[in-house]
Amino acid sequence: MSREARGPEGGLIVDKPAGLTSHDVVAAARRALEQPRVGHTGTLDPIATGVLVLLLGRATRLAQFLSGAPKTYRAVVRFGFATDTYDAAGTPLGPERSVSVEPATLEAALEAFRGKYEQVPPPVSAKKVGGRRAYELARGGREAVLAPVPVEVFDLQIVEVGGDRATLRLTCSAGFYVRALAHALGERLGTGAHLAALCREQVGGFGIEEAVPLAALVGAPAEAAARVLPMRALLAGYPTVTLTAEGLRRAGHGQTVRPADIAEGIGSLQVDGFAGLVDEDGTLVGVARAVAGALHPVVVLR
Repeated sequence: MSREARGPEGGLIVDKPAGLTSHDVVAAARRALEQPRVGHTGTLDPIATGVLVLLLGRATRLAQFLSGAPKTYRAVVRFGFATDTYDAAGTPLGPERSVSVEPATLEAALEAFRGKYEQVPPPVSAKKVGGRRAYELARGGREAVLAPVPVEVFDLQIVEVGGDRATLRLTCSAGFYVRALAHALGERLGTGAHLAALCREQVGGFGIEEAVPLAALVGAPAEAAARVLPMRALLAGYPTVTLTAEGLRRAGHGQTVRPADIAEGIGSLQVDGFAGLVDEDGTLVGVARAVAGALHPVVVLR
């Protein structure tokens, strides 16, 4: 068996515990599943819990089609002081103040963060400044000046408010920092604030209810392997086309797939959109970009 084919291949939805980095989870999955190729579709900070979509084996090549999926979070914001990392792991930037946030006041403040806007990432983040990660500059005592980036919040609701804490649920675009939202809320209300806890409940079509706890993955890897999703399921948001034998041959060599090479599904294609390429058994064999009258393979899995 080749190194490429070792271990299960596909997607595994893992419930990350607090206190670990996303890299820690990837490393644990490599060991437990005996699969040297493991990646993920979006980092979670150490304090965060919840959905981490792992990609196993050749499925790591599909990351580019999954990393932009919307994400849903349940966040606890603590008011009264800000921190240098914008979350509970950071150093307070001033003395703690006794505050009690009113629901109506919070709701009015949240309105500015719904829809599209420009968000400044936290100074301690993986964003690059002059070729270096912002967190690397922060560790070296240098302040990172980060440019705002376009983000979108599709839904933002108050779950509960009590004293100096508020629980929010939000669905946002990829690249959105919930830590930055917490910090900005504190600035807007004049109280200071930071992210006290965070759980990612959904990534695209994958929810926490189907996630495997990391402890279960490590303790019972065979059972976890049985829950690995096939690669086609990872591209559920994209159209698929079934290829003829000639189409499979051409796609396997990275050659253009013509209309005559498609047995089924050509009517679902959009120009410049991506489509999964499957064989007659429904197994994903690649991903192609649709152009006028043809498909150009961009990932070949065979």
